[in-house]
Amino acid sequence: MTSGLVLGIETSCDETGVGIVRVDADGTTTLLANEISSSVEEHARFGGVVPEVASRAHLQAMVPAVHRAMATAGITARDVDAVAVTAGPGLSGALLVGVAAAKAYAAAWDVPLYGVNHLAAHVAVDTLQNGPLPPALALLVSGGHSSLLSVPDLAGPVTPLGATIDDAAGEAFDKVARLLGLPFPGGPHIDRVARDGDPSAVAFPRGLTGPRDAPFDFSFSGLKTAVARHVEALERAGTPVPVVDVAASFQEAVVDVLTAKAVRAAREHGMDVLCLGGGVAANSRLRALAQDRCDAAGLVLRVPRPVLCTDNGAMVAALGAHLLARDAAPSPLALPADSSLPVTEVLVG
Repeated sequence: MTSGLVLGIETSCDETGVGIVRVDADGTTTLLANEISSSVEEHARFGGVVPEVASRAHLQAMVPAVHRAMATAGITARDVDAVAVTAGPGLSGALLVGVAAAKAYAAAWDVPLYGVNHLAAHVAVDTLQNGPLPPALALLVSGGHSSLLSVPDLAGPVTPLGATIDDAAGEAFDKVARLLGLPFPGGPHIDRVARDGDPSAVAFPRGLTGPRDAPFDFSFSGLKTAVARHVEALERAGTPVPVVDVAASFQEAVVDVLTAKAVRAAREHGMDVLCLGGGVAANSRLRALAQDRCDAAGLVLRVPRPVLCTDNGAMVAALGAHLLARDAAPSPLALPADSSLPVTEVLVG
């Protein structure tokens, strides 16, 4: 098993993330730096991420973020043993910035390059807080993904068990927040106001939970439409919209489905560990309900602290560190950025 320092680069969406992780000979990983530069404020006025704006922001933030991360870790270029980068999935232009930067650093420093999968990195980041990950069922929930994955080993293969068929959970949070007059990104604001609301005030639908529905797939488009119709009906009647109750009821509908399907998948596939990741994993109600249901089912729940749930370079460095420790063959310098990289491909060879 190889030890060393890995610098990770993440640019799949609107965060420029640079992380540095040390992996020891026994496979233990330690986070040394996690620098994040977000362009979310530049997108807020559009109500969503604008790919060209994100790409330009990555170009401006990349080199300063690398310098800050190395200064925080107290290292120089000569100390880096490998560079890891998100090769996909994500926004094409944004990915290209990170991949190009990673290639340049790897070539200049003469170290291996690992092009890794964004979703697998969201699972790997858990090891920085909770230690080596046993075979686990991973529930990844973000603005672009709602996925249930069987992860016997971080190096792969990863087997998809279910995914969203329309809006991802984070996307639904953003759209409902807009309906309720809350700022972008919607997830944190709905989480905040929902704490004062009644989650049973409105009986919103739970998508794909019927006996004939795909047991591990997700659908939140109908839920979003139900919220919109509820709000429109109140407005037509001249009734004030109880934002806190609508937010709480919507949030409960989302996390109810996510956690119920995750626990069911873990049971049916004989897994004792549920790993929760992705930006929506920072949601306080999702974390609480997942813990309650895992406790009731006798499952171990592993959830990184919120700063490690959102997109960041630490997660990429963590997966890169695992691959370095396993002496995995590095990616070629001709590594492409693949916006639709399948989750089954952990390392781009």
